[in-house]
Amino acid sequence: MRTFVKTLSAWGPWGIFLLAVLDSAGIPLPAAVDALLLVIAATDRKAAYFAATLASIGSAVGSMVLFYIARKGGKAYLDRHTATGRGKLFREWFQHYGLITVFVPAISPIPMPMKLFVISAGAMGISPVSYLLTVLAARIPRYFVLAYLGSQLGEGAGGYILLHKWEIVAGLGALFALLYLGINIMERRRLSLAESA
Repeated sequence: MRTFVKTLSAWGPWGIFLLAVLDSAGIPLPAAVDALLLVIAATDRKAAYFAATLASIGSAVGSMVLFYIARKGGKAYLDRHTATGRGKLFREWFQHYGLITVFVPAISPIPMPMKLFVISAGAMGISPVSYLLTVLAARIPRYFVLAYLGSQLGEGAGGYILLHKWEIVAGLGALFALLYLGINIMERRRLSLAESA
């Protein structure tokens, strides 16, 4: 696997596109896209934002592949792998929080479980457009911030993220809470308008 990632690294931004497709389609490559993006941004500042764009597009493509695979046969997978333990907990989170469970790990540079939420979204009939917009809304800022950090801090960008990981986790927790609160308020308003109509 390391040889493969090194080969993609030599391809520059196009390598990151392919890596993002594979990672988001379900092949486990934890933090490989982020690491390669930081390397590209640190070594070639001019290519940093082009690489971030291709990483975002590649991630969207790979995510839609996994989403549609789950659409076809994900229900059986969910039933088999979410009956007990952590799988059951993740499925309950998705049923309760919806696409927020996809958005938060998709925007986090710290690896978080996401694939089961993607499979849940496909298997449970979430709108493909809503799902795609959620992924893009998370991946674009994530990859562009990483490109900026890599271009500004060079090789120290990865260390900077590790140094501030708890602040990132706290920020993601606050973001999750705000999104959940906002969705609840909108849902209550929608129900209230429906009742008064």
